[in-house]
Amino acid sequence: MPDAASSADVRAATDLWFVRHGLPYFVPEQRREAKAALRLRRTVPLLVLIGLAAAAAGVALAWVTDQFVAAPATLVSLGLLAAAFYALTALKARPIVGWALSRTFGSLRTLLPMMSRALPLLLLFVTFLFINAEVWQVSSHLAVSTLWLVALLFGVLAVGFLLVRLPEEVDRADDDVDERLLRKACRGTPLEADCDRLLDEGVDVARHAEVTGFERWNLVLVLLVIQAAQVLLLAVTVFLFFMVFGSLIMNGAVVETWTDGYANVVGPTLIQVSIFLASFSALYLTVSTVTDETYRVQFFGSVLAELERAVGMRAVYLALRADA
Repeated sequence: MPDAASSADVRAATDLWFVRHGLPYFVPEQRREAKAALRLRRTVPLLVLIGLAAAAAGVALAWVTDQFVAAPATLVSLGLLAAAFYALTALKARPIVGWALSRTFGSLRTLLPMMSRALPLLLLFVTFLFINAEVWQVSSHLAVSTLWLVALLFGVLAVGFLLVRLPEEVDRADDDVDERLLRKACRGTPLEADCDRLLDEGVDVARHAEVTGFERWNLVLVLLVIQAAQVLLLAVTVFLFFMVFGSLIMNGAVVETWTDGYANVVGPTLIQVSIFLASFSALYLTVSTVTDETYRVQFFGSVLAELERAVGMRAVYLALRADA
């Protein structure tokens, strides 16, 4: 049996490893602070204050621009920004977002081939919408605030869909935890020696494999940020493609005919159409990457190994704390 000092050092090093790898809720102290930040006596006053401020800003902007839809668009935007700021600070989500983004943009070499496989079929599908008169008519009549609200709606639907389906990926990862996975997960980490010791002693480490509560949502948030970053990159690519493609084939006469004379300038209308179709493409890709097995393997294949390592290390970590 190791002495208490060495066990404490291993646990401290593991806690630091968890935080650096986007798993702060795996650390009991970080988890307690996040739970405390979600208590009603802290969140309700903030929600009321943010709601009043966002509503006032929305009404003021609607009055200045003479567009009623600017009020809900501003309310939703400021509410989402406030929620993101609170999550990054009080809820200790900054390591989650930071690691997930660095993981996404640090693997562009694997992301680019994936985009080359996903984009052609998507562009083939969406291009038929781009050269459709009804899409130009709808987009050209949208106010800027309305277009922004529609883009937000597509984004919220995509995030909501991921929050429903991504927990299934986590559940798959903690279903088949065995000795081989545990040893592989802890290799090269502060828990490697203790993992071998516990398994050699016959300790049932796998009984700690099921991930629940805040730790489960930690893994879901990692997958959510990675998926959102990948889809956003693809949506930006779609937007740029339509800007270039539209500038080549569209002219004022065609735009004026398609929009019933409402717009005769290509530039602003082209931007609105491109934003609309890019937002729709983001929602389409989000659904496809989770429901279609081919897309799922392409988008999640490199992340599933990280997920299994997190589940395996957590099991050993909990077994080590129980042993101590």
